[in-house]
Amino acid sequence: MKSMVKCSDCPLRKLDVFEETRGKELEFITQLKSGEMTVDPRTRILDEGVNSPHVFTVLSGWGLREKTLEDGRRQIMNFVMPGDLLGLQAAMFDVMDHSVEALTSMTLCVFQRSDLANLFHTQPGLAHTVVWHAARGERLMDANLLSIGRCTARERIVQALLIIFGKAERLGLVSRDGSVDVPITQQHIADALGLSLVHTNRTLKALIADGLVAWRAGRLRIIDSEGMQKIAPIEVIPPRRLPLI
Repeated sequence: MKSMVKCSDCPLRKLDVFEETRGKELEFITQLKSGEMTVDPRTRILDEGVNSPHVFTVLSGWGLREKTLEDGRRQIMNFVMPGDLLGLQAAMFDVMDHSVEALTSMTLCVFQRSDLANLFHTQPGLAHTVVWHAARGERLMDANLLSIGRCTARERIVQALLIIFGKAERLGLVSRDGSVDVPITQQHIADALGLSLVHTNRTLKALIADGLVAWRAGRLRIIDSEGMQKIAPIEVIPPRRLPLI
């Protein structure tokens, strides 16, 4: 564990994308937080099938949620970014049914999952926040299932890039030139969308050639947002301000 940033001084709470938390709720979160942990890229934060004693909020960095078959094939469920709550499944069902891995160096706020019961008993507003995160995860899974089951490769990739870029933009990660440093490879995209690496590469090249996006040296820029929105099978609507624990 590393020395903690006070919850009242949390840099994420200064962003417009997150709801304001004050008074007793902020005081409760401060008491609930047991520490901070920094992990290196490729670190397994949570393992499928493991009973974890901790729940985490991502303070900084990128990661991914994944499930892996016995033969090594994997399905990336979604990508993890600041403000996301990790380990909620283990808190509710004792074990994780997916793994979480760091893509970059990450700093995590650490909470004891055993303390969550007190949250539900004494802090209904924060309990709603936990339920919201669970419902949001279900909504993302629904969208991913629709994308993989019914959409073309072009539609799937456009949808994914709009979601990733939009979230990064709301978190203030986009530079003045309109690009964002994305630690996601073409293989990650393929594993998230049920595509082969060859098909993913070919489709991305076509999107770049059509002047819709630029993706070079790990930096992503949406050039023609309107054109991308026309291709996306599901309208990408920015969510309301997000709750944060």
